[in-house]
Amino acid sequence: MYQKDLLDNMSKRVLIITYYWPPSAGSGVQRWLKFAKYLPEFGWEPVIFTPENPDFDLKDHGLEKEIPKNVEVLKFPIWEPYDLFRKVKNQRENPAKILEKRKKSWRDLAAIWLRANALIPDPRIFWKKPAVGFLLDLMKNGQFDAIITTGPPHSMHLIGLELKRKTGITWLADFRDPWSTWEFLDTLPMVDWVKQRHQKLEKQVLSQADVVTTISPTFQSDLEAIGERKVDLLTNGFDESDLPHPWPHTPESEEPIEILYTGVIDSIRNPTPFLLAFKKVFENEKKNVLLRFVGLVSEGVQESVKNDPWLSSHVVFEGYISHQAVFEYYKKSHLLLLILTDTKNAKGNIPGKLFEYMATGRPIIALGDPEGDAAKILAEAHAGKVFAHTDFTEIEAFLSAFEPNAANPDPASIHQYSRKALTQRLTELIDAKTRSFS
Repeated sequence: MYQKDLLDNMSKRVLIITYYWPPSAGSGVQRWLKFAKYLPEFGWEPVIFTPENPDFDLKDHGLEKEIPKNVEVLKFPIWEPYDLFRKVKNQRENPAKILEKRKKSWRDLAAIWLRANALIPDPRIFWKKPAVGFLLDLMKNGQFDAIITTGPPHSMHLIGLELKRKTGITWLADFRDPWSTWEFLDTLPMVDWVKQRHQKLEKQVLSQADVVTTISPTFQSDLEAIGERKVDLLTNGFDESDLPHPWPHTPESEEPIEILYTGVIDSIRNPTPFLLAFKKVFENEKKNVLLRFVGLVSEGVQESVKNDPWLSSHVVFEGYISHQAVFEYYKKSHLLLLILTDTKNAKGNIPGKLFEYMATGRPIIALGDPEGDAAKILAEAHAGKVFAHTDFTEIEAFLSAFEPNAANPDPASIHQYSRKALTQRLTELIDAKTRSFS
C-alpha cells in the first residue's frame, strides 16, 4: 500500500504537442501556457513540443516571460508551404489574409484552392511525419506517461493519433475549435471527397483518443454526436496572478465613461450595430464618453469610424498590445464590450477573454447569440448580458440606462474558471486514464 501511494505521489511527465507557443499571441497560446504553469502543483511535469520556426503574424513577447523556468520546451523544425507561396507571389504577404481580400488574383484563387484540397487537414501536415519520428525515439525510453495534442491546427491530433497507435500511451486530444463542422472550412472551395476525408480523420481521432476535451458545451455536444463517445468540457479561464494587486474594484475616474473592447475585429466579428447604438445614445447627451478598441481592428471598421465626425472623436484604436498591458486599460474602463461571432458556430463561441473580463468585476455587454454558451456563463455569474447583433433597440436601451459603477458578479461562479481550478480538472481526467492503464 505504501509503495502504491508513493508511486501515485511521484511527478509524472506529460508531453504537450502544440503549434502555438510564445511568442505567438492569442487565447490558444495562453490556454496551454497556463496549464503548463499549474500542472506541477497536481503531480504532472509538462514538456512542450512545438515548431522551431512556426509561421504566425501576431506576437506577444511578454508571454515568453510567463513560461515557467522549470518547463522543458522541445523545438523541432517545421516546413510549411507558405514559404513556397511567398516565392511565387514574390512578396511577404501573409497567406492567411488572402481570404479577406475583396479582389483576388488568379494566383490568390489557386492558392486558396490548393489550401482547401491539397493540404489535409491544414498546412502544418508536413510536420507530422518528422515529428512522429523524433518523438518515438524519446518515447521508447519511457520518458512520458501521457501526451496531449491541441488543435487547430488539427494536424497536431494526427501526430497524437500516430503516437497512440505505435506506443499505446495515454492520449488527450483537445479541440479549441470544431474540425469538420468548423465555420472556417466553409470559406474554402473544398470538394466533396476532401470534406469526407476531414470527417474520416476526425472520427479516427475521436475514437482512439483516451480523453477528448473542448472549450464549450455546444462544441462538446457536437463532438459527442460525431464521435459517438464522451467528450469532456474544459473551458478557457483567467489567471488570478495576472490581475494587478491590489486590483481596483472601481474605475480610477468616473469621467470619461470608458467602454473597452479587447481582441480582434474581423470579418466574423461585426461591431457596427454597437457603434450605431453608441452614437445614437451619446451623440446628443452631455456625458463624456469614450469607446476604446485594444487589438487588431479591420481596415473597413476603422475607415467607417474615421469617416464619421462624431465617432472619430469618441472612438480610439489603440492597436495590438501585450497581454499584460491590457490590464492598464481595464483599470480605466467602466464597461467591457464583447463582440462574438455571427456564424454557424456562434452558439459555442466563448472567447478566452470572456473569463478575464468577468474576473475584472466590470459589467459586460456582448453582441452574439443570446441563447449561446457565452450568454449562459455571463447570466450564471451575474456579470453581463448578450444581445443579438440585430437587436439594436435593446442595445440602445442598455446603453441609455448604463451608469458607471462596478458590477456585482458571483465570486463562486467566476472562481470555477480560474486557471488553477481548470488545471486540477485536467489532471483528474488524465489521472483517471493513466491509472486505468497501469
